[in-house]
This record gives sequence, C-alpha cells and structure tokens, in this order.
Amino acid sequence: MLRGYLFTVLGIAIGVAGLVSLGAMSERIVRFIDGGDRFVLGQISVAGRGMGMGAGFTAGGLLPASAVAAIAAVPGVAGVQPQVMLPLNPSTSQFMTLTQELVLGFDLSVPMPNRHYRSLPVRAGRFLREGDRRVAVLGAAFAASRGLGVGSRLTLEGESYEVVGVLDRMLTAPDRFVMVPIADARAQWVAKDALLRTVLASGAMPLTASDLNTGAAVGWRDGEDPDAVALRIRERVPGVNVQLPSELSQLLRSSTAFFSALLAGIGVLAFVIGGLSLANTVAAAVFERIRDFGVKRALGATDLQLGREVLAEALAVTLVGGLAGIALALSLGSFIDAFVAGGNQQLFHFSPRLLGGALAFSVLLGTAAAAYATARVVSVSPAEAIRRAS
Repeated sequence: MLRGYLFTVLGIAIGVAGLVSLGAMSERIVRFIDGGDRFVLGQISVAGRGMGMGAGFTAGGLLPASAVAAIAAVPGVAGVQPQVMLPLNPSTSQFMTLTQELVLGFDLSVPMPNRHYRSLPVRAGRFLREGDRRVAVLGAAFAASRGLGVGSRLTLEGESYEVVGVLDRMLTAPDRFVMVPIADARAQWVAKDALLRTVLASGAMPLTASDLNTGAAVGWRDGEDPDAVALRIRERVPGVNVQLPSELSQLLRSSTAFFSALLAGIGVLAFVIGGLSLANTVAAAVFERIRDFGVKRALGATDLQLGREVLAEALAVTLVGGLAGIALALSLGSFIDAFVAGGNQQLFHFSPRLLGGALAFSVLLGTAAAAYATARVVSVSPAEAIRRAS
C-alpha cells in the first residue's frame, strides 16, 4: 500500500525533520535557561572585589576569610561555602558559547548551600569529598569532548588530576565545569594569575590560604526572603559584590531573550510552512488517485468505504513519514552535536514531549488533509472523476 506513496512519505519526513530539529534547538535553550535560573535562585552569590581572574556567578576578585566570616554572621544566613571559580584557559575566547569551561573549587568542609542543588547528580564514579586532593569531577560535556572518564588523568596547570566522577548531563553551566577541591583551585589561581603572585611575594597584603576565594555561595534560613538576606549582606559586609537572586535570574533570562525569541519565531514559521507542506503533500496524493476512486464508485463502492480506505492510508503514510522524520532529526542532531560542535556543547534536546507532539501533529494534520481531499473527490461523479484523470 505504501509503495505508491514513497515520495509522499519522503516529503512528510523532511517536513517533520525540520520541525523537530528547530524544536529541539528551542528546547535546548529553554532547558539551559531553566537550569541556570534554578541554580541562581537556589543561592545568594557573593563575589570579592578588586584583582582577580574569576568568572561566573560566584567569582570576582578576592574574598578573604574575614569577609566570609562576616557574611556568616549576618542574620538570616544559613551557610557560606567559599569557592574559587576560574576560566580553564584564560587565553581562549568564549564568545558565542552558551557556557564557559571553568574550574570550580569547593570548600568541602561546608555543605553545598544551594537549595535546588544540595548535591550535583553524578552519572559515574563519585563526587568530591572532604580531604580529597588532586582529584576532579567533570561535567558531562567537558568529559565527552575530551574522551575522559572515571580513572582518566587530566593535567591542570602542570599538575595531574585523577578523574573520580562524571556528572549527569544537566544541559546548563556545570556540563562544562571541572570541579576540584578548593585547595587545588587556589593553587591553580596562583599559577594562572601573575598579579596575585606579585601581591603574595611582596607581602603587601597579609594573605593566608583561606583568604584565596573568588566568591562564596550563601544559603538562607527557612522563612527568610533571599533578596532581603542579600540586601542585608550588602549593607553589613563592606568590600563585596552581592547578587540578588531575583536580579541574577532576570539578568540570565534577558541575556538569552534574543536567542529565545529568534528560535521561537523560526519555530512558528517552520510550523506553519511545514504544516502547509505536509497537508498539501497528503492532499495532492489523494487527488492523484481521483481516477481510482471514480472506478471504485462506478463499481458500487460507497463514499463511506472510500473514506475509510483513504483515511487508513493517510494514517499509515503520515505515521511512517512522521517516524522517518523524527529518526532523521535525531540522526542529524547527533551528528552535529558529536562532530560539528565537537562534543563541547549539546545544541539539540529531543525531549519526549517534542517527539510525541511532532508525531501527533503529523498524523492529525495528514489525516485532516486526507479527509478534506476525500470530501472534494467524492463530490465529483464517477464519470467526471474518470474523465478528469484522463
């Protein structure tokens, strides 16, 4: 039955593949925004001022131990985790990338204060533990791009690190992080930052190892408003940069708003064009069989019998074409992520709702187009149908 609909199936497959691919790009952006939003709303990010090469939500200049202690003493604060966040390679431009490759050092003596990420999901191996040295946990995209796994060795600033864990793919910033104990991150900071080495060597600032923090993640007590606690820290602790969770969330969403709007517009356009193309393809396939329908009606076939036959064929054709389009989109997305993007980041996210929605859309629209075309065909007399086909 489907042999005569080969080109119809191919046309539907191409249309559905385009819809699914654009939808998957949009889903990826949505997941990135939602993941980042969930992260920044789960903690108060505090950064030091002044010199430094920090990057990201909880990094800046120097946040000494005295400032960490002062933050912990602010009413409403439940926990303060010092962190060191550094660019993996300061000489590499991160322009037009969703996230940077960063080294993130945790003070493992303090529980992670982020309310939405009390622990990061580990796919293989384990997470960092207090007392660890020269070990690393990798984000999923970072590990995939370099072919690293549990037990592999990674060289950072001339030091060899054992990979003890790889995170689940989170489709947000940690996918490209290298997480290490804070003592190791401090050593990397000194190795990377010539200005910091100069200050330490000159003795101009009395610094100890505990003073070498680029920022801190701060939690709040139950019942407290995180923005109010952040404002309290800003008022009571001088020399620090405090990000209000709501402001940081808004900044994240506004910074990606253009790309979200662009993809949404392209997706709507593709939805309309693809839908019209699919409907036209199915309708044209039905109209091409007008002579067959005329002959069958002349031989006594009823309109109901013809309608059932056409709808059954349309359902089969659109189902096969939709599945083929989804398979084509999945193959294309996997190829681009693996080879074109180099495994550094995932550009497509094929969620179950996207795949199910695309298949349902193709079947329903194809069936509706077939029903419309059949209604037009049966309105023509058998003799006229045969004459038109001739």
